[in-house]
Amino acid sequence: MRLAVLSALLPRPALRRALAWLLCCAPACIAALPAPGWGAPGTVTQVTIDGPIGPATAEHVRRGLEHAARDGHRLVILQMDTPGGLDTSMREIIKTVLASPVPVASYVAPGGARAASAGTYILYASHVAAMAPGTNLGAATPVAIGGPPGGEAPRPSAPPASAQAPASAPGSALERKQVNDAVAYIRGLAQLRGRNADWAERAVREAVSLPAADALAQRVIDLVAPDVDSLLRQVDGRTVQVQGREVKLETAGATVVPHEADWRVRLLAALTHPSVALMLMMIGIYGLFFEFSNPGVGIPGVLGGICLLLALYALQLLPVDYAGLGLVLLGVALMAAEAFAPSFGVLGLGGALAFGIGAVILIDTDAPGFGIPLAFIVTLAAVSALVIGAIATMALKARRRAVVTGDEALAGSLAEVLETDAEGAWVLHAGERWRAHGTAPLRPGQQARVLGRRGLVLEVEPLDGDHSPTRTTGGRP
Repeated sequence: MRLAVLSALLPRPALRRALAWLLCCAPACIAALPAPGWGAPGTVTQVTIDGPIGPATAEHVRRGLEHAARDGHRLVILQMDTPGGLDTSMREIIKTVLASPVPVASYVAPGGARAASAGTYILYASHVAAMAPGTNLGAATPVAIGGPPGGEAPRPSAPPASAQAPASAPGSALERKQVNDAVAYIRGLAQLRGRNADWAERAVREAVSLPAADALAQRVIDLVAPDVDSLLRQVDGRTVQVQGREVKLETAGATVVPHEADWRVRLLAALTHPSVALMLMMIGIYGLFFEFSNPGVGIPGVLGGICLLLALYALQLLPVDYAGLGLVLLGVALMAAEAFAPSFGVLGLGGALAFGIGAVILIDTDAPGFGIPLAFIVTLAAVSALVIGAIATMALKARRRAVVTGDEALAGSLAEVLETDAEGAWVLHAGERWRAHGTAPLRPGQQARVLGRRGLVLEVEPLDGDHSPTRTTGGRP
């Protein structure tokens, strides 16, 4: 339709010249368009790992790589300074790196930083491995690898023959199994990226480490760069394998965009700290305990329920020893029982001991940054014992006080005689009129001591006057 209108408006020769011009210029215009999938040219994402590697770290890295892929960035710089961390989180990060459509360059920086234990595995898995001068990597021997009890860590389907330990290797069968699994895993990563697999095996079996210059000489890393700008210049033009295809890096003069952790990652980092999880669990248990003891208060129950759910969420992300968790719950129950059934400290001391032992073995790992400090455990147990002791002390004091309600509170209290009649007397006691019988004759305005109660009639004795055993007449209830 448009072509017919154009033909009607333009003479034939002019139409032919216009179409010929469009056909000649179309290839040049298409070539000038940016390549699809790369978005803004010359942009690099920087994700920082600073401290122990845990569930929050894995979430932060995953979000950073997704952001880079969505915005079409050319490279992701994973800047690391870590002592290691949880095996499950490390493997999650490595899976994310291997599946990333954007090349990843792991960079151990700044000077004085390290990529120990789990950081070494991540460095081997990255497309580009770089270190700043004065940094080191290694010491990758697994301490408590495999994650929570009952879970099985993923392992390569065909471990290299060199990864098999001799039958006479020291250590238990479980330790040899863990080391062999770790060796096979890191050798597979080294072969994937063309790096020194023999040294990687030594880092696992012998816990050896290397400084930056030696790591470069032994083909453990690809380059040494003093800063990010130097790193971008050195990797510019390098070809890497990304998901089975070759990608040429174009990073010279690229703009570096830091990827900051959002509020969810920061909250997850706080919750998954073992000490915070243990404290939240204690607050949750005590909150529910006080709510059940005093129904209707509301605040302890609401706060306790929230804290307990947060603690359970954090513990399901951490490698928890369920025997330790059981001891912690038993200890809290025993300390609470001391307040209800005082046993001269036996239940309270036993509860504090069970709580302390359970807290020590609660987290089933020795990964750096994920142990619970002994001083924190002792302090928490002592505070719990003091709180329960204070509650028990207040309960005992209340037990020794005089009863202020009921029939027991009537005995010994005073009443004022209001009037007498043929059936006895009327007295005023605590603002109430009572029918009363006296052990002696009563007079209006006289003070009398209450001896007891029979039905709705008080038994009283006058405080002055004739105290003979003559009793006033009066009906019985």
